[in-house]
Order: sequence, then C-alpha cells, then structure tokens
Amino acid sequence: MNFEEKVKETKHLFKGHVIDLDLETVELPNGKNAQREIVRHHGAVGIVALTPADKMIFIRQWRTPLGKETLEIPAGKIELNESNDPLLTAQREMNEETRYQAQNYELLSTCYSSPGFSNELMYLYHASGLSPVKTKLPQDKDEFLQIEELSSAEIDSAIQNGEICDAKTIMAVLFWKLME
Repeated sequence: MNFEEKVKETKHLFKGHVIDLDLETVELPNGKNAQREIVRHHGAVGIVALTPADKMIFIRQWRTPLGKETLEIPAGKIELNESNDPLLTAQREMNEETRYQAQNYELLSTCYSSPGFSNELMYLYHASGLSPVKTKLPQDKDEFLQIEELSSAEIDSAIQNGEICDAKTIMAVLFWKLME
C-alpha cells in the first residue's frame, strides 16, 4: 500500500523565533482530504558530554511547557548560519551551556523529535576530551542554567523521579550505557 499523502494546500499560520506553524490540506491514500498542523523547526543538536570522572553532563533548567525543572543533556537549536554544519552548533552549545570544549566530537545518530507534527531533526553528538573553554560565549539572555555531572546510578534515579523526562536525553543516556 502507498501511504503517501499529497499536499494540496499550505497555509502559513505563524512565524516565530523558534518555530513556524503551517496548516496543510492533504489528500490521503483513499482519496479523502485531511488537515495537518505542522511545526517547522530548523533543527537542533544534543550532546552526550562525558567527564574524565565518567560522569555525564546535564543542564538543570525550568521548562515552561512542562511547568517544572528538568535535567537535560546540553542541547540547542541550529542557527541559520550553522545549517550546513550541525557540529558548529554542538561546539557553540557546549561552550554556552557547559563552559567546556571537547577535543573530539562523534555523530552518534540523528532522529526526528516528534514526526507526527514536527519536522525537527536532532543531531546527537558524543563529546569527549573535555577541558574548560578559554573564551566564554555569551549565554542566551532568557536561559537560567545549572550544570550537573551525574553518575550512571544518579541518572537512573533522575529518570525514575521524573527529572530526566525528555526523549533526547533518555536516548542520549541509552547511547552512553551502550558505550560503557
């Protein structure tokens, strides 16, 4: 069976700093029409950053959509001037969020964060050979972050108590556990 939906019309509803929102009318494989609300995102990176003490670096921050603090891997959206090389985003985000630089970056995987309504593609990197940055890049003015380094057991506990609750971070933890 052919599952392709043919786009018949696209209405651009919103253009924001982080996302755009489109409403598409599509023709389904059975010939009927349906509407799809699509969040367009320029892409993002996430980083599995490991310290020499074999701990993983996390960022504690407030997430308004969830109404709570979370622990997440260092991550951020790809800026337009970085779109041809997500590694540049990973390097920038490591500096801004963790104040570390990495000697080595390895692309572990790419994944779509929520393909039912968004085209956001996430690049997941492993950063190793960490050292403090010499020149600190400015942090986003609307971000308040706390860096935390967690052992494998501490990570398990943070997942169980809901502090680690987003897909990219759980996927990063699974990659780390496979590397151990």
